[in-house]
Amino acid sequence: MKLTFSDKTEMFGEGIFAVLNEKKNEMLAEGKKIYNLSVGTPDFEPPEHIRKAVAEAAAKPENYKYSLADLPELTQAVQDFYQKRFGVKLEKNEIMSMNGSQEGMAHFAWTLCNPGDVVLVPNPGYPIFKIGPELCDAVTVEYPLYEKNHFLPKFEDIPEETAKKARFMVVNYPSNPVCSVADDTFYRELIDFARKYDIVILHDNAYSDIVFGGKQGGSFLQYEGAKEVGVEFYSLSKSFNYTGARVSFCVGNEQVVEKFRAIRSQIDYGIFYPIQYGAIAALNGPQDSVIDQCKKYERRSRTLSRGLSEIGWKVRDTEGTMFVWAPLPEGYDNANAFCMELMEKSGVICTPGSSFGSLGEGYVRFALVLPEEELQAAIESIKISGILK
Repeated sequence: MKLTFSDKTEMFGEGIFAVLNEKKNEMLAEGKKIYNLSVGTPDFEPPEHIRKAVAEAAAKPENYKYSLADLPELTQAVQDFYQKRFGVKLEKNEIMSMNGSQEGMAHFAWTLCNPGDVVLVPNPGYPIFKIGPELCDAVTVEYPLYEKNHFLPKFEDIPEETAKKARFMVVNYPSNPVCSVADDTFYRELIDFARKYDIVILHDNAYSDIVFGGKQGGSFLQYEGAKEVGVEFYSLSKSFNYTGARVSFCVGNEQVVEKFRAIRSQIDYGIFYPIQYGAIAALNGPQDSVIDQCKKYERRSRTLSRGLSEIGWKVRDTEGTMFVWAPLPEGYDNANAFCMELMEKSGVICTPGSSFGSLGEGYVRFALVLPEEELQAAIESIKISGILK
């Protein structure tokens, strides 16, 4: 039998992540020490009250039916949380759950785009921002993020012809991978830009609870006019370490949420009830662990960036997220090649910036998924490896 496959499958060849993972397994088999800072999977545990809520709900047979919709208690929990945490009032029809933001990003373009419609995505940016719309047969146009501009887009540099064609724009602050935090001026300019060109804004807000320097992350919806022009994805993965449960929410513009809900009703039977009860516990419960965890991420971030700087690899302090975005050390100009050499010589695994777009070349991303003492050991391993020229 001769098998043929769709053109879309050609989008997904063996990438650098598979190559790094294969090399990692080889080194582990050889008994070598590995410091895996490549994948952003939190090493912290979900708080006990969340796990308890899931366990209790999972013990009830009636919770194994199709859920079909969000529990009213979950919708109320989102309303209460957004009001308390961000000062944002949400109506019930402005809220819907998703099986994680990744799933939401993969399907969102169906809500707004016909084949060939334009979507604005960041470069560098998390891969699903670009892949999701393209899977839905939209055309992505990248807007550049440069360090000299604080990794914020310059709206005047987006060609007017492109802006007029764009159906929606993906924005992500605090940002993965570049670790920047946007200010009030940016969001006001973003809303004005969206209004001028009738562009829907999709704001990915996965890291609002991991902002450093004593600052508190916010919501796109806090700004006047935001609901008029867009929606926000808020995730429980990084704030509450509820990663494997896959719970996120699309909140904001009522019409967009309604149409997105209709699309997803054709591909999803709703989130498993025990997972919904865990999400309710997360949103309604104490937030002490979220605040404490942010402080731990900040200490890890400073340990890594300042430790690398001390051994000759100049890395700036980041503003937030669970990552560090670092320029390649002096003498290197290829992120993929450098990451392989770094792993071979020191056992430290990071992700080449080029995996996040062409403008990520020249950088690497570290995930802050090891305790401080392990990060210090990783820095020492880099120091004695001789890789820094």
